[in-house]
Amino acid sequence: SNRLPQSPQEYPILGLNLLRLLVQNRIAEFHTELELLSSAALENPCIKHAVELEQSFMEGAYNRVLSARQTVPHETYVYFMDLLAKTIRDEIAGCSEKAYDYLSINDAKQMLLFSSDQELLEYIKEEHSEWEVKNGAVYFQKAKESAPCKEIPSLQLINQTLSYARELERIV
Repeated sequence: SNRLPQSPQEYPILGLNLLRLLVQNRIAEFHTELELLSSAALENPCIKHAVELEQSFMEGAYNRVLSARQTVPHETYVYFMDLLAKTIRDEIAGCSEKAYDYLSINDAKQMLLFSSDQELLEYIKEEHSEWEVKNGAVYFQKAKESAPCKEIPSLQLINQTLSYARELERIV
């Protein structure tokens, strides 16, 4: 009977923790935290919001994630929603670098979910100074050159595998 009453901040804080894990792209830990919650907690709008965001994030429905900023269940969520938008853009940017040599400014703006050229250019300046903007396009070549692909020592791997197979044969 000496128990403290349930805090009205419990669910907003639990939801913020889930958002933090999403922002850090720690999806496995996100799911571990979910497992620890009661079914009543899962029905709370603060928790539901984080779960819906994670589902959209995993589906690649990034527009849905960004538009969820307008419907946050608690005012403290806005900060994490902005961080989540950056996480999403960084994810898209990393894939774009690998998939394309260049994109038109319009395509890059659309792909990175910016509403103006100015926002895109600021993002490039702050986050991807290795990208080159010229002739109405964003070039990723320098980013590719600065991150060379590791060569897989295939011959060495084959020899090791054969050696292991011989060892196993001898043991058996």
